[in-house]
Amino acid sequence: MRRLSWFNATSLTLGFAFLYLPMVILVVYSFNESRLVTVWAGFSTKWYGELLRNEAFLDAAWVTLRVAVVSSTLATILGTAAAYVLIRAGRFPGRTLFSGMMYAPLVMPDVILGLSLLLLFIAIGLDRGMVTIILAHTTFCMAYVAVVVSSRLATFDQSLEEAALDLGCSPWDAFRSVTLPIIAPAVVSGWLLGFTLSLDDLVIASFASGPSSTTLPIKIFSAVRLGVSPEINALSSILIGMVTIGVITFSISSKRSITRRQREENQAN
Repeated sequence: MRRLSWFNATSLTLGFAFLYLPMVILVVYSFNESRLVTVWAGFSTKWYGELLRNEAFLDAAWVTLRVAVVSSTLATILGTAAAYVLIRAGRFPGRTLFSGMMYAPLVMPDVILGLSLLLLFIAIGLDRGMVTIILAHTTFCMAYVAVVVSSRLATFDQSLEEAALDLGCSPWDAFRSVTLPIIAPAVVSGWLLGFTLSLDDLVIASFASGPSSTTLPIKIFSAVRLGVSPEINALSSILIGMVTIGVITFSISSKRSITRRQREENQAN
């Protein structure tokens, strides 16, 4: 086994410190007694209690959660369908244009995408609110889902689907019974990616949101402009904890799934 050199160890340490040290400091100061976030005055959890009594943050969090669930679900359905057409439909008129329009949100600046959607909503007379945020998030999340699912469909053994068709399944039954279970990990990954992007979005949501539909990133950004408060540190610490628990849970589940699959293959052999 190759030993870790001092240069690699130093680079790795500095890299992890650059990435995670600010998060550690944020979590530590979320337990600060003082309202001044840069002055340590003792350990306290009172700001978590203040956060739970802050109706503005709670309402924004509820709006963000609903938007993320609905938009990621719609993006997963549409992105999976688009990926299936791009991979399985072969050459058809307008395929290049369809592919380019499908992947355009990946490289288009968020400001341009948000402004174009805002002009569209104004042109069709659609009042900005939760519906417009969902439509906007579905638009750019769908491209990420299509990329993830397309990569799995490109390596999928199409003979399995053809065998199901030969045995009497309709195209929809073959997709539902054979294709979808096999590409399910990619579909779930696409949904999780869309959910994360929707939770994190600030720029596009600021163009598509209305007075009665403020998302949590917009609320945090507006509050930070007036100065960082310990409540924001507490809220950020909760979000970091949720993400950490989710990553650990997913990693453990994936490891168990791989171990179970290897055990079954060994038993079959």
